[in-house]
Amino acid sequence: MSDYNANNIRVLKGLEAVRVRPGMYIGSTSVVGLNHLVYEIVDNSFDEALGGYCNEINITFEDKNLVRIKDNGRGIPVDIHPDTKRSALETVLCELHAGGKFDKNSYKFSGGLHGVGASVVNALSEYMEVRVYKEGKIYFQKYERGTPLGKVEIIGDTKEHGTEVLFKPDFQIFETTDFDIKSIKERLKEQAFLNSGVKVILINKLDDTKEEYFYENGLKDFLGYITEGDNILGEKLYFEKTLKYKDLDLTINVASAWTTGYAERMISFVNNIHTVDGGTHEAGFKRGVIRAFDDYFSKNKIKEEYKSEDIREGLVTILSMKVPNPEFEGQTKAKLGNSDFISLVSDMIYSELGKYLEEHKDYARQLTEKIMQAAKAREAARKARELVRRKGALEGTTLPGKLADCSSNNPAECELYVVEGDSAGGSAKQGRNRETQAILPLRGKILNVEKAGLDRMLNSEAIKNLITAIGTSFGDTFNIDKLRYHKIVIMTDADVDGSHIQTLLLTLFYRYIKQLIIDGHIYIAQPPLFKLLDPLSKQSKYFYSEKELDTFMNYLKTQNIEVEKIHVQRYKGLGEMNADQLWETTMDPKQRVFKKININDAMESDRLFSILMGEKADPRKAFIMDNAKDVKDLDI
Repeated sequence: MSDYNANNIRVLKGLEAVRVRPGMYIGSTSVVGLNHLVYEIVDNSFDEALGGYCNEINITFEDKNLVRIKDNGRGIPVDIHPDTKRSALETVLCELHAGGKFDKNSYKFSGGLHGVGASVVNALSEYMEVRVYKEGKIYFQKYERGTPLGKVEIIGDTKEHGTEVLFKPDFQIFETTDFDIKSIKERLKEQAFLNSGVKVILINKLDDTKEEYFYENGLKDFLGYITEGDNILGEKLYFEKTLKYKDLDLTINVASAWTTGYAERMISFVNNIHTVDGGTHEAGFKRGVIRAFDDYFSKNKIKEEYKSEDIREGLVTILSMKVPNPEFEGQTKAKLGNSDFISLVSDMIYSELGKYLEEHKDYARQLTEKIMQAAKAREAARKARELVRRKGALEGTTLPGKLADCSSNNPAECELYVVEGDSAGGSAKQGRNRETQAILPLRGKILNVEKAGLDRMLNSEAIKNLITAIGTSFGDTFNIDKLRYHKIVIMTDADVDGSHIQTLLLTLFYRYIKQLIIDGHIYIAQPPLFKLLDPLSKQSKYFYSEKELDTFMNYLKTQNIEVEKIHVQRYKGLGEMNADQLWETTMDPKQRVFKKININDAMESDRLFSILMGEKADPRKAFIMDNAKDVKDLDI
């Protein structure tokens, strides 16, 4: 047995722990964690805005992996810290759990509960430069992988105030150091909605573009943005209230609208942090809505049977709270845990919504009619669900006849290919690995669940077959432990119809089985677009984009190959491939290319699904016109 003694115990000093275990602090070392570095610094600027000290934040991408963030807040303190005997600036940037957010007098509200943001970014950066504009002077310090390269020094005079941070992520830490600027843009837009009156300016020197986000009406503008593709019933509702919580101010801000759609949608925030997993504030909101309608129905002697989900059908809500000392579950702050907030939010919504319903009788009657229709549809859906259960579908042991299942009983290694068309399905069944790959062919396009109720959805044979094959059921009976395949792969033709089928399937997953996307189980296969015989290797070669093909053709030219004589086959669909080709190009784990579907931006995802798949045609037409210029290789 090997010795295990004090010499085996490693003590990590300073920021070393962050570099050894970066995932503990930023979630991952993928592009998601990389973007998180930007958010940590930007959130500090927004905390200044929350306190009323900052009204402009500039984010400049100097290069694909170099970003500068500047605000006009108070500026990080630079005087000597009494405990560390170093500049407060150096202390904040080089010590974990050091910052103004632990001092209740410095920040009334703050998202930075754990106080690790700026120091973590410093630790995970190849280098960082910080300039503080304060009291007429510019203070400067530079760091390398979390270590200061010199003392804080004054490098000039200024009339400005605020903090400027320039950093380059460390290639030794991250899988990629190229920021996902598109995702960052959406996050910044979201934050601008939440902080009315704060101008956010994003400059991208890579393509010489500049965008500004500024919303005077805050959540009102936010709600209008995410419901652009929805038909709104009556009016949009806005409630805002400041309450006392443990002798401190707490604000609740709500924007809501009932739509003619069927899915309930809620986006919630606490101190500007998106609580993707909800929490006590969401629970309180839902309870308050139900109480308000229960009260209204009782007063108006409405005795039809209904349930809470009938009331919330089609309800779109943005809930934002500003809270002193919030309690989040986990470092990523995805869920609010303060138990007191259930009753606080519930009482506020019950009071405000109840008053509104009493004062707007026509609107209340319109909502009552929708709720009763939802109750009837739910009952029809229940009967439909019971029928398919009795027939062994959804939750029984009888799998759909069209499914060619795999032989393995280990879900972790099993894959379900949802394939467009019987022809491609036949090739996939012949070419697959029968032990781990199951095939479910789809005939035609499935129902658009954005426009259909639950009862119609349960009468769709294709949707029933898919949900049955997956095994988890959906809605209130969803059970992730019954998932039969850890990879669910959408495999369609690389054309407009194929893209439409992908969108319909993603709409189904997003609205009714979102957890499969959140947990990373949904993928899109990438079949090749071109095939040719490589004149050098004399082997078949496949290409997944025109850019790949052009690059290879240019390479052949450098080898003095006459490319005009090379026959290039353009695949129009999966059905053109035989079983061996489909396996080799699209299904073989050693060579295939998949796109993994995730939800980096709930706000934009929700908005796009409602625009592209919802009732209103004009926003959809506008979206297509605005984005048509970005479409390449379109097959009509």
